[in-house]
Amino acid sequence: MARNVEEGPRVLVVDDDAGVRYTLRETLKSLPGVRVEEAPDGEVALERLAAHPFELVITDLRMPRMDGLELVRRLQGLPHTPRVIVITAHGSERFAVEAMKAGAYDYFRKPFDVDELLAVVSRALEAVRLRSDNERLAGELNLSRSLVFASEAMSRLAQLVQRAGPRDVTVLITGESGTGKERVAEALVRASPRAQKPYLRFNCATLTPELAEAELFGHVRGAFTGAHRERPGLFREADGGTLLLDEVGELALPLQAKLLRVLQEGELRPVGEDRPVRVDVRIIAATHRDLRKLAAEGRFREDLFYRLNVVHLRVPALRERPEDIPVLARMFLDRFSDRFHTGPLKVPAGFLERLLAWPWPGNVRELENALESLVALSNEGELDLTLLPAGEAPASTGTREAAPRVEEPGRGAEGLPGLGLKERVEAYERGLILDALRLSEGNRSEAARRLGIGRATLHDKLRKYGMDAE
Repeated sequence: MARNVEEGPRVLVVDDDAGVRYTLRETLKSLPGVRVEEAPDGEVALERLAAHPFELVITDLRMPRMDGLELVRRLQGLPHTPRVIVITAHGSERFAVEAMKAGAYDYFRKPFDVDELLAVVSRALEAVRLRSDNERLAGELNLSRSLVFASEAMSRLAQLVQRAGPRDVTVLITGESGTGKERVAEALVRASPRAQKPYLRFNCATLTPELAEAELFGHVRGAFTGAHRERPGLFREADGGTLLLDEVGELALPLQAKLLRVLQEGELRPVGEDRPVRVDVRIIAATHRDLRKLAAEGRFREDLFYRLNVVHLRVPALRERPEDIPVLARMFLDRFSDRFHTGPLKVPAGFLERLLAWPWPGNVRELENALESLVALSNEGELDLTLLPAGEAPASTGTREAAPRVEEPGRGAEGLPGLGLKERVEAYERGLILDALRLSEGNRSEAARRLGIGRATLHDKLRKYGMDAE
């Protein structure tokens, strides 16, 4: 789960003594930006951690139901493992040593010295910050080998890719068509221990159910008409590696049951074969469909959805990350000028503003195609901006709503007549913000996340457009 770092680190204090929890909470308030929550024992702590990620857990060692040592061990298996500081009574340091061997970062004694406590916590939070920076930088480097970006939204996605990649879990990648889901899958594979093993891709929407079953699970010779030889199938060909199931929402229901068995039991049954075959394959699934909605309608197995949705990565639409448009445009212009041998391109004034004014319902793929056409039809290296899309965009076919049409008093939806380009871009941006706030039911942190910007940036834009009170 991505969280805006501007909100500050979250700390969970775990102790069965309410007085100790109160003292720790009040002491930690002196650290800038720290938000503290409490839990009376290890089991409640795990429930809190399942609901929200925490950067730091401070836990007593002696507690009922689940002691601190067991909690430390259980925390090591979480997708986002927090730093852990344990509290130990004077003379019981050997328990703290055991906890550190189990994965704890540090400890302090009880009764504690405030300065010592704050020093230990500050060191742990600095380690958290450094780890987050390293993950972000490594993730950006990894994802940038497949995708070009400059936005905060894609930087956060890169960090999540870097976390999920090395962990052998099933990943569901969602996002509108043309956003680059397959490129995200490639980055996951590069960050995986299976990187040097087979990586195969299958589009679930391209074949009939019968052919798709044979392609995925294989078949024996003579299993059906035309099966003149045995075929292992993609799962067995990818054994030890990774299989990307693109457009998994289009997979026929009978095949969904067979896929579920592979995920649950690690075995499959080829067409015409009586005995199951063991396979070891990491599954990455991608779709532009809303699988939860399909499951509610009975068109996708609910149990399969939960099996695929262990880690969910959403690729934001291009209209949600306009900061990426300039760098993408530069890359595409360079690529196509080389391909078509146009020589240096003359980029006319207003080029970038024209790109930013269009919502790109087809996302990066549409931008790429538009710039390919623009360069191919350039006259002696001069770009003709009239060839770029303009006017009202068609409705998006993705899982999210189409870019909002901005309508205000005195303005029609057909191009906002009477406004200059700058005013049109600002009106469009204002509409995006209003739409994000509406979808987030007024929650500004959630709205900022949807827009792919920081909360402080959202506040600046709200002030700019006089929307502070809205």
